[in-house]
Amino acid sequence: MLGSLTFSVDYNFPKKALVVTIQEAHGLPVMDDQTQGSDPYIKMTILPDKRHRVKTRVLRKTLDPVFDETFTFYGIPYSQLQDLVLHFLVLSFDRFSRDDVIGEVMVPLAGVDPSTGKVQLTRDIIKRNIQKCISRGELQVSLSYQPVAQRMTVVVLKARHLPKMDITGLSGNPYVKVNVYYGRKRIAKKKTHVKKCTLNPVFNESFIYDIPTDLLPDISIEFLVIDFDRTTKNEVVGRLILGAHSVTASGAEHWREVCESPRKPVAKWHSLSEY
Repeated sequence: MLGSLTFSVDYNFPKKALVVTIQEAHGLPVMDDQTQGSDPYIKMTILPDKRHRVKTRVLRKTLDPVFDETFTFYGIPYSQLQDLVLHFLVLSFDRFSRDDVIGEVMVPLAGVDPSTGKVQLTRDIIKRNIQKCISRGELQVSLSYQPVAQRMTVVVLKARHLPKMDITGLSGNPYVKVNVYYGRKRIAKKKTHVKKCTLNPVFNESFIYDIPTDLLPDISIEFLVIDFDRTTKNEVVGRLILGAHSVTASGAEHWREVCESPRKPVAKWHSLSEY
């Protein structure tokens, strides 16, 4: 059992707004063996258009988190509610690696009628269906290593098919943050300029890092595609890791080619994964 999620759905007719309150989860599984607890939080998206994305704060060391957070989504006509699905993703925050997915809850609004007031619902959390993962777009990067100078040149070329992250449905303002890790320690960070109002940005920005050859087997380069937002916290669209901690076959292959072809720039497209 993965526990349950309790939330409520309401509709504000004057403002044409859907109001969702994420109240609490109950009976979550232990995700941290040391503390015998979990650090849960919830990400919520409205399907099918995926424009509306929100997340709760992280609650520490609890299997029965009480969030009581209300999110208001404007510009949704009441007549459209029956076509929408609420997707809740329940996660446990992990400071040192990718956050653990506990499970998900899918709620078609076709069977929910908030016209006369708030509707409270409790649903079982189920194992995540990976097929439903949304595409996070792709990133093209080029790497070349100069063994004599002991330097890695990283070029962030471009991205394509990035998802809309803004609740208004406008195109994003993406930029790329590049973090270099030796083992688990970050040893360098840089970022590109922000590209305004585009989901297919062209960056063509290069960064040079001094990396001794004998450290290469333990080096990872993390690319975070981030949507710049002037009013709220910038949101990570997706992530790519090349090097020691690469989690994809294409990422591992790209790194191998770079290490085996010194002085030669190797450029490849990669699908972005969830952060």
